[in-house]
Amino acid sequence: MTAHKLHGGIDAGGTTFKCGLADRTGALIETRRIPVSTPDETISVCLDWVMAAAANATLKSFGIASFGPIDVDPQSESYGTITGSAKPDWSGTNLRARFSETLGLPVTVDTDVNGALLAEMRKGAARGCASAAYVTVGTGIGAGLYANGGFLGRPSHPEFGHIALRRHRDDDTFESVCPFHPDCLEGLASARAIRARAGDPEALAPDHPVWDIAADYLAQAARALTLTFRPERIIFGGGLLLAPHLIARIRAAFDKQMGGYLEHAPSSRLIATPGLGDDAGLIGAILLGQSG
Repeated sequence: MTAHKLHGGIDAGGTTFKCGLADRTGALIETRRIPVSTPDETISVCLDWVMAAAANATLKSFGIASFGPIDVDPQSESYGTITGSAKPDWSGTNLRARFSETLGLPVTVDTDVNGALLAEMRKGAARGCASAAYVTVGTGIGAGLYANGGFLGRPSHPEFGHIALRRHRDDDTFESVCPFHPDCLEGLASARAIRARAGDPEALAPDHPVWDIAADYLAQAARALTLTFRPERIIFGGGLLLAPHLIARIRAAFDKQMGGYLEHAPSSRLIATPGLGDDAGLIGAILLGQSG
């Protein structure tokens, strides 16, 4: 009997690697969450799981959607290598090489946000759209942009999480958690920034004032994307967006900041959460491998 064929991928986030296997239609069959520790330990645990889970199958493709900065140029000698990360232990780690050598097949690598965006364009909240942006808000913040049939920013990728923002009036004295910039999006609005101000985001009440501050900053991000890129859909995903009240606050702050300028879709349609939920990045990683 011929072994059944599977496609694998990893959504490599800053705190958790989510590994998965899917059938040829992209339907997830098995998944595993692995906490991030050192590069060697994390990668070894991921590889052990993948090889065990696919032991009775033929692994046909593999993709990685990773936190960055990361070299996503297939023509580069360092393709798949994490560079200049806010996680210094990971700088210089070549994810593609480690997985490709052990699994014995080519591995396609892109950013975590591009992976999630690809999945949402194919199967989720941006299905049917010609252009879209995906902003992930978790340990860090990043964005992927898609138009004219492909990702923008090639042969590299955008570093949207480090755009400068206007400080919220109640946030003058907060010290950015970004080691590089005092007023960037990631430094002021990431889950790390929320935690530094108010503690565990998952434990905060919906009426905690920190949510208005975060919504203001994320709305500034949506405004910047709208004014420069004009996407049909802006999707906010990542761990912080698990707070269901936050997207409504972002839409309200966005409408106020836009001030009626520019015709665009209502914010209730323009600004969305992932249709694929927390699986967007993993599904995207698997799709990257299949298309690689």
